[in-house]
Amino acid sequence: MLHRRKNRWLYGLAACFMAVSINLATPTVSQAGWLDNILRGVLIWGVQSYQLSNLSDKDEENFGKQIHDELVNSGQISLYRNNRITSYINDIGQRLAAESTRPNINYVFSVVDDDSINAFATMGGRVYINTGLIKTAANEAELASVIGHEIAHIAGKHAIEQMKSQARNQGILAAAGLDQSQIVQLGVAIALDFPHSRGDETEADELGFDMLTKVGYAPEAMASFMTKLMNASGSGGPPTFLSTHPATSARVDNLQAMADSYSGSTSGSLYTAGLDSQRYRDKVYPLVP
Repeated sequence: MLHRRKNRWLYGLAACFMAVSINLATPTVSQAGWLDNILRGVLIWGVQSYQLSNLSDKDEENFGKQIHDELVNSGQISLYRNNRITSYINDIGQRLAAESTRPNINYVFSVVDDDSINAFATMGGRVYINTGLIKTAANEAELASVIGHEIAHIAGKHAIEQMKSQARNQGILAAAGLDQSQIVQLGVAIALDFPHSRGDETEADELGFDMLTKVGYAPEAMASFMTKLMNASGSGGPPTFLSTHPATSARVDNLQAMADSYSGSTSGSLYTAGLDSQRYRDKVYPLVP
């Protein structure tokens, strides 16, 4: 009887400490003892738990790597093993990421061997571009507009917000947080299957446009590529990209208005940077036949 009372007291104390910990950042498990671990909301009966709202950049990068490994090892994506095209995409991506609102995380750009027109981002700096999209872009500026848009989703932590929403819907968003496996599985599902909200898409458009112009690409590239994707929807079904990045004429109009406004206040070579289609074809097409 005494043993049961002691257990109930300990469980109650642990629950109390966990309630206090909900709004605290999630640190790495230390040697501060079991009481400190419970207080910080990190260790619950031997299972490490994370609050999605309080992930550190390092935590986010680690989960991004785990999601990447799951996507590849499960065969859900197949990476395109060509160092030259990967280096080319990475060069564009790193220049854009340096102008993002989150320039200090480690961005990793991967090329997916898939002819469908698609690109996506997970968390912790992980961006994926399909070979089909690379071949569909008319020039480097259009390609950069998509890469910038995906970086913007990471900068806005949109995948994390989607994960929180899905965890609530599935009834697994406990006060104690989620374990690593739950976060990884949610991350994989979000990356491949769930569309972004209209608000997230608008924010990614605006942040992506800002990166695009700061690097020096032609401001009209984002609107032109989105228009191309919408027009392609009429023949053979919409591109895969539009299933997770819903496009509307209002989005295109907003992007075009931003481009017109930018062009009206700027002069010089920025108007045409990245628009040389022949140069793009000569550089890219031999690498993604």
